Amino acid sequence: MVFKRRDRRSVWRATAGFFWPKGGWTRAARYVQYRVTRLPDPPHRIARGIFAGVFVTFSPFFGLHFVLAASLSKIMRGNIVASLLATFVGNPLTFLAIAASSLQTGHFLLGRGGRLPDEVDRTLAEKFGGAAADLKHNFLAMFSPEQANWSKLIVFYHDVFQPYMIGGLVMGLIFGLVAYYVSLPVLMVYQKRRQAKLKAKWIALKQKAAIDDAKASHSASEG
Repeated sequence: MVFKRRDRRSVWRATAGFFWPKGGWTRAARYVQYRVTRLPDPPHRIARGIFAGVFVTFSPFFGLHFVLAASLSKIMRGNIVASLLATFVGNPLTFLAIAASSLQTGHFLLGRGGRLPDEVDRTLAEKFGGAAADLKHNFLAMFSPEQANWSKLIVFYHDVFQPYMIGGLVMGLIFGLVAYYVSLPVLMVYQKRRQAKLKAKWIALKQKAAIDDAKASHSASEG
């Protein structure tokens, strides 16, 4: 397989690599930038893909960002690879800021103030745990006489998921548009420079080939 690693990593090494990639986050960012600028597509399509990736990063659907970014990019006729690379905006160094800004914006738009309520701050992890416990209980209840209980899931939806979703749509749209309008002119300039360099290299190769042919013809005529 093309993308298969030659050295199999342990679970611990893979987890550590997720939080701190080999070479650090600066090198990882440069790699993403290099890959994006080398994509063989018009700048506007690549920029649409970048918008899709950044926009989806602010959604609460963790684990589905790749699928959502690729789907949105396809709908927008953007570059799918660019959308996948753009999800790099959401990483262990930025997820906390993304989640906090999305939650705060969502609570503000829902009329619950401009910051996270104290009770949400204190019990956020507890609400995640409660929602997971309800899901487990309700799944097992399908195979037992136990009654399904949705109370903790309702609290999680009201205090976490709903504001995160609404705030994430707004923040994702803002940062997605910023990423689009910043990346578009940069990509246009880069591609023009790269095309000029390739054209100059092609002309130089043609001139060299013509000189070699002339020399070969001259040598043959003298012989």
